[in-house]
Amino acid sequence: MPRSPDTSSPKAGPVTLAMVARRAGVSPQTVSNALNSPGLLRPETLERVRRTIDEMGYRPHRAAQTLRTRSSKLIGYGIRPTPPGTSAPVMDRFLHALSQTADEAGYRILLFASPPGTTGLEGYEELLDLHSVDGFVLSGTDRGDQRQAWLAKRGVPFVGFGRMWSNRQIGDWADVDGASGTDAAVDHLVGLGHRKIAFLGWPRGSGVGDDRAEGWQRAMRRHGLPIRGRRAQSVDDIGSAQAAAGPLLDAGATAVIAASDMLALGCYHALRERKAVPGEDVAVVGFDDSPTAALLSPGLSTVAQPLEAVGRECVRLLLARMADPDAPPERVLLEPTLVVRDSTPALAG
Repeated sequence: MPRSPDTSSPKAGPVTLAMVARRAGVSPQTVSNALNSPGLLRPETLERVRRTIDEMGYRPHRAAQTLRTRSSKLIGYGIRPTPPGTSAPVMDRFLHALSQTADEAGYRILLFASPPGTTGLEGYEELLDLHSVDGFVLSGTDRGDQRQAWLAKRGVPFVGFGRMWSNRQIGDWADVDGASGTDAAVDHLVGLGHRKIAFLGWPRGSGVGDDRAEGWQRAMRRHGLPIRGRRAQSVDDIGSAQAAAGPLLDAGATAVIAASDMLALGCYHALRERKAVPGEDVAVVGFDDSPTAALLSPGLSTVAQPLEAVGRECVRLLLARMADPDAPPERVLLEPTLVVRDSTPALAG
């Protein structure tokens, strides 16, 4: 007599909650509690059910889970890798504010790895299926980013730390006005007597980098100062920044505004290679107010991003979107602050 098919095997078709319950020897409601209200179960029961879920490869159905009257109180945040040679300690302030503000509202931030590119969408789908997160905070937004449209199509609340940098804007975001920061840096240097002010930025096509370059250009034109031949591009590491700064210094720049503190550090190296003193021979302004900026000698003048305020705004915008999914999109642009240190004294003579 042929054997009946083993319906508890994942190979027989999609694994259901009832199949998990049978394998674990518990009721379907107990499996549901293990997924949605684990505190209701005894530790040994919870462990047995979770072990069975893992063994069978069960993935809860998103649509069924949304029928719950209680949200997961989880907000997903994808951590993207930092390229070699770069430093991102300034993001610690953002994450702390994001977590603290979420905690105060009764939510928790759930961190997960989110590699750049379209393949990163799998992590978002997994968190929706397995953890029923209530929404997402997106960072590292750039041109061609597919996450916003993907989430909007599925009706999942999200907020971006950063603009989309494309003509088609989707959803809510909070960002720092980088152009305003470099504009203020030019005003500061002009007030110190500088007229040959160069800009050291990232390759064109970077939304953030182009925004910071635009502020420099805008302010230079407002002051009637030439920009031709006074812009160099570099990836965000010290060696390439040092090489890119060389032509600016050779052309007689008396001041350099860099799109990041890392690029500014490369400019420091280029000056010292020429036996020149940063701040004394050429004024330098960075961007981000990283811990390195205050430790350099001389201390680096830089543009500080209000990252704590951005973190708070991201949570506020996301909670508002959860409460009213049909409300018009809200976009918040926050002003940075110029931090003046010894790298920008008045122009000698």
